[in-house]
Amino acid sequence: MRHVKAMLALAALALTAGGCGRETVRTAASPSPGATWHLLTTGSPTPSPTPSRLTARPSAPGLGASVSPFPSCTKTFTATEAVLIPVDVTPIAGGFKVEWPRQYGSNYRVTAVPQKLVLGAQPEPSWKNVPPGTGCTVSTTITGLVPGAAYIVWLDAPNTGYERDGTRHLYSGRSGVVYPR
Repeated sequence: MRHVKAMLALAALALTAGGCGRETVRTAASPSPGATWHLLTTGSPTPSPTPSRLTARPSAPGLGASVSPFPSCTKTFTATEAVLIPVDVTPIAGGFKVEWPRQYGSNYRVTAVPQKLVLGAQPEPSWKNVPPGTGCTVSTTITGLVPGAAYIVWLDAPNTGYERDGTRHLYSGRSGVVYPR
């Protein structure tokens, strides 16, 4: 133990004395000219990569397609992203009517998140629970919102289950920025 204390004291002494030399360090570049500059010619942009046609991953529903797991449903929803449940949001007085395709008997929760900037911690969103429903679509209304204020509607479907290969069924969705009347 005595040797460890002595080694620590010597290490501290060496570190503090290391910066006490008399040599001056130059921090600015010398004013003398350096090597000649070379002008490079401009080129053309590289084309964006294109995805390969062969893939081992299961394909997700195409954008713009109906993403209902029930083929007999006639209402189609415009899918904006292949990994999200599409959400139709209709502004109403002080809120929204929200509709989406039913997903595998899952229960849901919906919230409208205000887009106004808030300094500090963000307020916790107030979720509305929605039962699974029995038809092709599920809908609910969100009320008590500020007319004309910007919101994004979020949808959560926590119990949609999994495909045979283990991938999750779609379990969340969101709208773009929407404004209640």
